Amino acid sequence: MTGSSAVLDISGLCVDYGLGNSSVRAVRDVDLTLRRGEVLGLAGESGSGKSTLAYAVTRLLPPPGVITGGEVRYHGRDGRSTDVLDLAPEQLRAFRWQEISLVFQGAMNSLNPVHSVRAQLTDVLAAHRPGMRRAARDARAAELLALVGISADRLGSYPHQLSGGMRQRVMIAMALALEPEIVILDEPTTALDVVMQRQILRQLVRLRAELDFSVLFITHDISLLIEYSDRIAIMYGGRIVEQAAAQDIYHRAHHPYSHGLLHSFPALHGPRRPLTGIPGSPPDLKNMPSGCAFHPRCGAAIEACDRKIPALTPVEPGPGGGRTVACWLHTDP
Repeated sequence: MTGSSAVLDISGLCVDYGLGNSSVRAVRDVDLTLRRGEVLGLAGESGSGKSTLAYAVTRLLPPPGVITGGEVRYHGRDGRSTDVLDLAPEQLRAFRWQEISLVFQGAMNSLNPVHSVRAQLTDVLAAHRPGMRRAARDARAAELLALVGISADRLGSYPHQLSGGMRQRVMIAMALALEPEIVILDEPTTALDVVMQRQILRQLVRLRAELDFSVLFITHDISLLIEYSDRIAIMYGGRIVEQAAAQDIYHRAHHPYSHGLLHSFPALHGPRRPLTGIPGSPPDLKNMPSGCAFHPRCGAAIEACDRKIPALTPVEPGPGGGRTVACWLHTDP
């Protein structure tokens, strides 16, 4: 991590799908800070609200998604602070890709199948830098492919002519085209084999160090986050339930849900350990449990857990804000 100042502050963010009595709250009062130069991991099971959070931050929520509360504040290179949720459409168009970009999951669905790689990379440059000449755009497109380890002779290829790993790297190149300060990776390696996953993530770590951008890395695979993140936030039922440095989460997870995620995959080093997993299923967002949403699946639940929702509370000092946990086992009911 190259700096400690915040580049993105999310506070009290709420997102619903639908309106009125039929609405479902997918993100609930989320507070999250991304600091300059860091990789912040966001982990949780499918349906925990991770991707919804990413699309809300970039204002790319598909209908019927609605941001119903909160603030997303971006702190720019020039020292100015901007509430992303207040940006007008033209301001938002300039803001996306220039200051914050998103690598979607499923590159084949994100790339246009009838346009070449060159056309899709240069379109980004033409839209945001209209004064840039065509030759300069082509040169920049070749440079971007080289950044992610793809030969420039692939500029004329179409998405179906590339492997899954190459398509994903093209998406990463597109996200870096305008040198944004923030790159959001929404499960960027889900459909790839483990060898390709590691290659792409090592490349991203190298690019982060070289270009000095911040990363919000979203995945259900907490083992990847432990290896590549500075800090990790754990999300469950639309809320953040624990935040801490990656190694602190790995060695001493405080929230029972974090502990369950860690014991759902085999250790890559050291002695063997039993895989306990997490019993039950994620909560139905239309019919959330009372109190702590995790308590019906939690083997350590106490009486207060089904009565009151625990707030995300600081429990240990440390870099990046230390450890915060939303659990009655670590705060007074």
